[in-house]
Amino acid sequence: SLLITVGLLGGGFWWLTQSGGVDTGALPGIDTPSSPSLPSPTPAGGDRFASVQGVPSGLFNYGGSTTWAPIRGLIDPAIQQASPAFQLRYTDPIGAPPASGTGIAMLLNNQLSFAQSSRSLKPEEHTQAEQQGYKLKEIPVALEGLAIAVNPSLPVEGLTLDQLREIYLGNIRNWNEVGGPDLAIVRISRPISGGTVEFFLSTVLGGAGLPNDVMIANTTTQALRLVDATPGAIYYASAPEVVGQCTVKPIAIGRNDNQLVKPYVEPYVPSENCPAQRNRINGEALRSGTYPLTRRLFVIVREDDTPDQQAGEAYANFLLTQEGQSLLNEAGFVAIR
Repeated sequence: SLLITVGLLGGGFWWLTQSGGVDTGALPGIDTPSSPSLPSPTPAGGDRFASVQGVPSGLFNYGGSTTWAPIRGLIDPAIQQASPAFQLRYTDPIGAPPASGTGIAMLLNNQLSFAQSSRSLKPEEHTQAEQQGYKLKEIPVALEGLAIAVNPSLPVEGLTLDQLREIYLGNIRNWNEVGGPDLAIVRISRPISGGTVEFFLSTVLGGAGLPNDVMIANTTTQALRLVDATPGAIYYASAPEVVGQCTVKPIAIGRNDNQLVKPYVEPYVPSENCPAQRNRINGEALRSGTYPLTRRLFVIVREDDTPDQQAGEAYANFLLTQEGQSLLNEAGFVAIR
């Protein structure tokens, strides 16, 4: 009788556990077979765009640095898809080329909800905001590098920072002075209002201005076309705008001759193999700092307790998720998380 009773009880217990009536994991002394681990809950800060909290609804104008163009093309549509009520509208300045400085000025003039910048805020911009009754906040979201572009036919593989400075100051005027052919150097730059130009002037030229004989191109597209058409041309721009191009050659930059670092992952993809193959950003060199021309990208926000502030902070939070950081890498930038 005892054996029959035990058998009946054991069979009943087995039937209940198989049918879901008893949670064996909650009973002491009973081992359960191991099962595949489930994904852990999304942490604060988030893995995916869908995890971002406090996203406002409405239409929000934004703009600024041209360095952000790959982000606007690749990542912003994905943000819109994840949060359809959070509508973003890119807004160009009137009467001035788009740039970090013009974007911040538009933000201060209440023309933008938030701005995209490739440089840090200036003291005078903080002062203007305080005079208007609020503060500006810069939120870093990625690392980025400057790349130096030359014509693909130019047999020069790299320059030191000193050589690059002397070229743009006009003290080196022929490529044969830096190991190249007997060919005049044609220097090209964008207007000084851009964050990229300001970074170049302060970092490479030591605060000096551009000489008057430097050729000015209003956009990077125009500048790259000039480099393609001019054998002796040289130009600097955001690495994602240069490294993957088919019509120009990015060259190595270093602090000295023994430390020339390429902004692309080797082996180099020559222009004749493009666009089927393209050069890729050397993210490890940018992240480690061995590539000397690196900087941070910022979302600039007005701290004025309005939906615009909420929009700017939400946008930065999207980019700081693991999904956003992964997409930034894909766009040619370097994740900071």
